[in-house]
Amino acid sequence: MTDPDTREPAYRRVLLKLSGEALMGDEPYGISHAVLERIAQEVQEVAAAGVQVAVVIGGGNIFRGVAPAAEGMDRATADYMGMLATVMNALALQDALESHGLPTRVQTAIEMQQMAEPYIRRRAMRHLEKGRVVIFGAGTGNPFFTTDTAASLRAMEIGADVVLKGTKVDGVYTDDPVSNPDAMRYRRLTYMDVIAQDLRVMDATAITLCRDNRLPIVVFNCVKPGALLRVVMGEDEGTRVEAEEAKP
Repeated sequence: MTDPDTREPAYRRVLLKLSGEALMGDEPYGISHAVLERIAQEVQEVAAAGVQVAVVIGGGNIFRGVAPAAEGMDRATADYMGMLATVMNALALQDALESHGLPTRVQTAIEMQQMAEPYIRRRAMRHLEKGRVVIFGAGTGNPFFTTDTAASLRAMEIGADVVLKGTKVDGVYTDDPVSNPDAMRYRRLTYMDVIAQDLRVMDATAITLCRDNRLPIVVFNCVKPGALLRVVMGEDEGTRVEAEEAKP
């Protein structure tokens, strides 16, 4: 019989950033039910470890389906459409989390009271303290800002210990690991490494916000079984971006 894991998590409160594309699975766009269920199960395991979880989710998986119609469209209008796509993803994730027994709240930067609460910082923090997962939709509520920036901003507002950037790969590599099997995973990078080498961990605004507020980022594979829990427990999973000197 295996002894239960009695270790303390490395973080008390985390902000999980999920790209919309991560929800597609093998589909060209839309939401994969299997991927959504897997992510919900991963979040459930982390919440069971006593970690408070907030989520910012992108909308690329849905907006990709209407992107041809958005060509030539005013940028602000297209960005507002993208914000609506993030709300659709937030509601889908909320449904998946609640099917696993996790109390969840969706808060949006643009008011839509029939579906979600408006974003109120103190209310979001109170939900987290009560063990609810809080999903932030509609980005920052402003065009010209990405959901990466929204994730950094919300993480700082709620006092998160770290931003966990969920992607389809195991971290940041020296080269494309698909085309180059000798590519090495960086275990640690500095914010300036990311900016100077244009590593595209997050957009420059998000990286700068994290750097200025010394908020660490961990890039990991969000659909890899157990990866989220391993990151939260402080194991060697993914790539950590912080102010200290980094090694490949």
